[in-house]
Amino acid sequence: MEGTGMTPELETLKTRLRATWIAGDFGQIAKSLESGAADFINRLNLQTGMRVLDVACGTGNLALPAARMGAIVTGVDIAPNLIEQARQNAAREGLKIQFDEGDAENLPYENAGFDAVVTMFGAMFAPRPELVAAELKRVCRPGGLIAMANWNPTGFVGRMFKTVSAHVAPPAGMPPPVLWGDEQIVRKRLGEGIAELNTTTRNITFVFPFPPVAVVEHFRNHFGPVQKAFGGLDEGGQAALRHDLEQLWTENNRATDGTTMGDSEYLEVVAVRR
Repeated sequence: MEGTGMTPELETLKTRLRATWIAGDFGQIAKSLESGAADFINRLNLQTGMRVLDVACGTGNLALPAARMGAIVTGVDIAPNLIEQARQNAAREGLKIQFDEGDAENLPYENAGFDAVVTMFGAMFAPRPELVAAELKRVCRPGGLIAMANWNPTGFVGRMFKTVSAHVAPPAGMPPPVLWGDEQIVRKRLGEGIAELNTTTRNITFVFPFPPVAVVEHFRNHFGPVQKAFGGLDEGGQAALRHDLEQLWTENNRATDGTTMGDSEYLEVVAVRR
């Protein structure tokens, strides 16, 4: 879209954010979200032949189940390594999905090109939410669906981000991504050009076959934002962050057999383009 010129400071921020999502191996984290992602797609009742765009698609958690339902699916993500994993995941199932490298703030697609535009824990991390909202609406046809799943501030993942932010300051000038999980803010951001907007608070369940201490290490190794946070701290700072994250995961662990199971709230947004 037009009007996406960036200041040098914003260019630096965008480069930093892209590097964050390339870091680690988000595919290992995405596996813990697959079941909840499939549930999210199933609730949308997509029809065979619908043109569906998965924005900030990662390794294909929404794109794959949408394609299994017979939709014509395109996925776009800022991280080339995740796009490559998504292509491999689709090929493994024999699914024909187009995956492109691209930015949620400046989608490389024509106006009104899709019947449904979906994003799960993805577009919410772009630094300029007003551009994200405009782009989601621009590429969706009138009468089409825009569906988002966004971590909210009070759910477990929101609290995990808050814990990390207490040790490592978030990027200056960037609104907290979890504001996309606030219903009133979402209504304000998407309002113009939307005929109908419904929100529902949902839970997604994390299951890991190891204890909370190992889960923290798993996120440190594979989840870019956590990996980068640890990388920006000295030895003492890393120990303090690890302690607080281990405490958070332990206190919220429902499993009693040495594994980890916990829930996190998110806001499900389903809107109809005017």
